[in-house]
Amino acid sequence: MQSSLIGKIEKAHRYAQEPERITINEFSSVFRGANDDHSVRYSKQQWSCTCSFFRDRGLCAHTMAMEKVLDNMLPAEARTNFDTAEETP
Repeated sequence: MQSSLIGKIEKAHRYAQEPERITINEFSSVFRGANDDHSVRYSKQQWSCTCSFFRDRGLCAHTMAMEKVLDNMLPAEARTNFDTAEETP
């Protein structure tokens, strides 16, 4: 293997251990929910999900789970403080 490629592989391993280096500005994904698959997106500083709960409330378990998974890789405006959120009627 070429030494330059070995160096890049080593650097990639270091970067993977430092997720704070990464900021995700937009992405799309398929979230396999308990009852159906849902399209979850973050784009133009907005979350979206194809589930009915998101359509009614503007957030859902799928978007909140993605926030947890992506954690500090998201810009501040993409993060919801749902751990302390109170249920609203």
